Amino acid sequence: MKTITLGSLKCSRLAYGCWRLAGTWDPAQADAKRQADGERAVLAAWEAGYTLFDHADIYCDGLAETIFGKVLKQAPELRRGAILASKCGIRKKGAPQPPAPYRYDFSADYIVASCEQSLQRLGVEVIHLYQLHRPDYLCDPDEVAGAFSRLKQAGKVLEFGVSNFRPSQVTALQKACPMRLIVNQVEVSLKRLTCLEDGTLDQCLAEKMTPLAWSPLGGGMLVDPNPIDLRLVNHAHRIALREVMDDIIRVHTNATRTHVAMAWLLKHPAQIVPIIGSVQPERIREAAGALDLTLSREEWYRLFEAARGERLP
Repeated sequence: MKTITLGSLKCSRLAYGCWRLAGTWDPAQADAKRQADGERAVLAAWEAGYTLFDHADIYCDGLAETIFGKVLKQAPELRRGAILASKCGIRKKGAPQPPAPYRYDFSADYIVASCEQSLQRLGVEVIHLYQLHRPDYLCDPDEVAGAFSRLKQAGKVLEFGVSNFRPSQVTALQKACPMRLIVNQVEVSLKRLTCLEDGTLDQCLAEKMTPLAWSPLGGGMLVDPNPIDLRLVNHAHRIALREVMDDIIRVHTNATRTHVAMAWLLKHPAQIVPIIGSVQPERIREAAGALDLTLSREEWYRLFEAARGERLP
């Protein structure tokens, strides 16, 4: 697989997202079969050339990291070659006491403790890329910078980034941090165009931050093989986008909707890294084929126009 450089890290051009490894968000429902499916998915991704693996402590309450850690113990080559990313900062309702609401927490001690717990679940000594998951409205940039510095000086984290941050939030945090923030993980796809218009991708270009794209297939909507339900309010919009995607497929041998949707992201000069989240080995392998498809500027804009639902001004 083609590679990309994130800060000091060299990794695959596509990332594998581990949020589905347990097959559920409820640890009580993660039976042996679901966990075994997750383990097979990790190995399928590695065999397909993925080396960047994206985690978060909230994925099935840490069980996804535990499953991945189990695979690392059994696969020495994966352990040596994997670039591990994880995220922290989301706290569930009732933690640590029953009255506590669902919230975000960037307090220094919580960031450090979360990282140490992820390291333990993964069974490793260092996380290559550590990110703040969703913006904490009570975030003190200086406090976060202090936590990041503690983790870096202790050798527990190599690089840092953020996730779902607005440009202004990135700027405020970067001003306080002595280390460069190298990624902003955001939702962007032909279904979700906000990042192209709110300054997020512009900032990534200007600051040489790499956008990591979660839900690059629009939660599966962009590649759904089923007929579009004409009762949906936006059915005409979805049909128009699908028609353009299929037109492009007919021009490119062996291309699929997955390839087209991903190639649209890969075309952007910010060097967006799509994160693939399927646990089905055939879909993991299929996604890697997007790297062989290069869209023309005209094809890119045909898709953009269809995704917007109106022509450019």
